[in-house]
Amino acid sequence: MRLILGSGSPRRKELLAVLGVTPDAIQAPDIDEDPESGELPRPYCARVAREKALAVQAGPDDLVLCADTTVAMGRRIMGKPRDAGEAAAFLLALSGRRHRVITAVALRRGAQIWERCVESRVQMKRLSDVELNGYLATGDWQGKAGGYSIQGPAGAFIPWISGSHSAIVGLPLAETATMLQAAGWPVWRQG
Repeated sequence: MRLILGSGSPRRKELLAVLGVTPDAIQAPDIDEDPESGELPRPYCARVAREKALAVQAGPDDLVLCADTTVAMGRRIMGKPRDAGEAAAFLLALSGRRHRVITAVALRRGAQIWERCVESRVQMKRLSDVELNGYLATGDWQGKAGGYSIQGPAGAFIPWISGSHSAIVGLPLAETATMLQAAGWPVWRQG
């Protein structure tokens, strides 16, 4: 049995390493991540994680681990911004408000899929023009749901969270460890 991480995210690989897990291969799936018309954030996130897991080529006994993280304000899905202008619009909408960060995890072996969805709440401080423009200039917003990452420079804008810090970063450790163990992958094995 091999473990394939279906993600190009270095953060997810680092989080797996916290569990003592090193994937045998990394294959970032190429799927359409656009929300469907009227799709709500939580079902959207779960669908994308599942579609990623199904898109990765794997042997019948291989485990494929995929995840998707999205930022949501009410029914609005804030995915990865297309450009700095969209990143600024996302950050201005989040500024001074609480929002949800949803991370869905899908683990597949053959036709069997284990799934979990973890929702956390995040408060972003009110951003000044200097903070917003300074952050945008770092480029850290690129490829990040909602235009920010809590583990990057924008962490200075987050005074409060409720939920799973690792899920906000991109992979909920407790849930992922439980899923891997349920699928027969040893977590915390002694070398």
